Amino acid sequence: MALKPSIPRGTRDFSPGEVLKRDYIFNTIKEVFKLYGFQPIETPAMENLSTLLGKYGTEGDKLLFRILNSGDFLSGVSRSDLENPDYTVLSSKICEKGLRYDLTVPFARYVVQHRNEITFPFKRYQIQPVWRADKPQKGRYREFYQCDADIIGSDSLLNEFELIKIIDDVFTKLNIAVIIRINNRKILMGIAEVTGLADRFNDITVAIDKLDKAGMKAVEEELIERGISRGAVESLKNILEAEGSDTGVADTLKQTLSGSETGKKGIEEMETLFRYINSDPLRSKVVLDLTLARGLDYYTGTIIEVKSADVNIGSICGGGRYDNLTGIFGLEGVSGVGISFGADRIFDVLTLKEDFLSPQMNASQVLIVNFGEKELTYAFKILRILHSYGISAQIYPDPIKIGKQFAYANSLKIPFVIVAGEDEVRSNEVTLKNMAAGSQIRISTGKLGDYFSGKAL
Repeated sequence: MALKPSIPRGTRDFSPGEVLKRDYIFNTIKEVFKLYGFQPIETPAMENLSTLLGKYGTEGDKLLFRILNSGDFLSGVSRSDLENPDYTVLSSKICEKGLRYDLTVPFARYVVQHRNEITFPFKRYQIQPVWRADKPQKGRYREFYQCDADIIGSDSLLNEFELIKIIDDVFTKLNIAVIIRINNRKILMGIAEVTGLADRFNDITVAIDKLDKAGMKAVEEELIERGISRGAVESLKNILEAEGSDTGVADTLKQTLSGSETGKKGIEEMETLFRYINSDPLRSKVVLDLTLARGLDYYTGTIIEVKSADVNIGSICGGGRYDNLTGIFGLEGVSGVGISFGADRIFDVLTLKEDFLSPQMNASQVLIVNFGEKELTYAFKILRILHSYGISAQIYPDPIKIGKQFAYANSLKIPFVIVAGEDEVRSNEVTLKNMAAGSQIRISTGKLGDYFSGKAL
């Protein structure tokens, strides 16, 4: 008995209607990227593991999909390697490449390799899939698309503001109400310093990053399990739970972090960014959230996370400032900042809301009825006219009953059907049927373009 076909957990097939909806998301995001002057690049699906490892923290490294070396990948592997309980030792010997975890680290590698071709500041966008060996669950996939925009080669906080404006524009166009949460890793480092936990900064950020999913009590327990005292955890909790307006929280932080130069610098950056935001108000809600950590190790300044205000599905966009990611690859002192839209979660939000606004979610705008060989030459002429005006159209491939051809158009939600039989051919006209309205008109082939462009006939 043949095995039932399936796909790996955490991946999805997308049928034509779903792909059209996803294209709507990609195109909307791409149009906004281009509006702000970003240029496209692409990088390989796989990178050398030396490029990927150590950039995402211990948790991230565990989620990398590794690719076995081709050929005899066990050559050079000893029995002790095979029996070693530390899988990373064996993995390093049989895997030299891995699937990319995100688009930011490959971008940093690209910048270093192509630095002589790039004009800085360099504004790039990239829309490609990434892979993570995560546990599949609602809104969390092993293969998903990211839509990234980054500005590298400039320290200006205007870049952060521009990216926040892009977030606002994209979700306004997609008709998704969102909450944009902002924090600064320097503020978090300042908090770690004043609570005596500077040497445990990574432990703190990894734990805090789980607040949304696990809650404060679970995070407290995790920090204590990591060897942090209850007193220090309580001090940390009190600061993180500071409430009030963005200005009020900032004033409180100035007092709390007065002994941390790093913390004071973070507050200064945050105040500047909010000053820009208040001078050119957004349509989306923006909040200062001290509990936002963004667990990736390479973030050094502003961090951003976006969630839907209507659908509980986790982050649908995020990003932040990374001061020296290229330095890992040999190019020191090049600061960058970027954001990443999670296209798959955005798709899920719009699907749950039943709120896709794309004007064309169908295979074609027009179906031309096939009457047989005699009328095909005329049908080809109609098709050429429609395509010359940029109107998507197709001829039904078989000369079957006209009712079945109409049913085909209905099943694919094709809004117009053109009937061109012997009578229409003789008069150089077509009968154009509006499938939704159930109405039809008779017009000359020369006026088809005017009809679909909205011009008066």
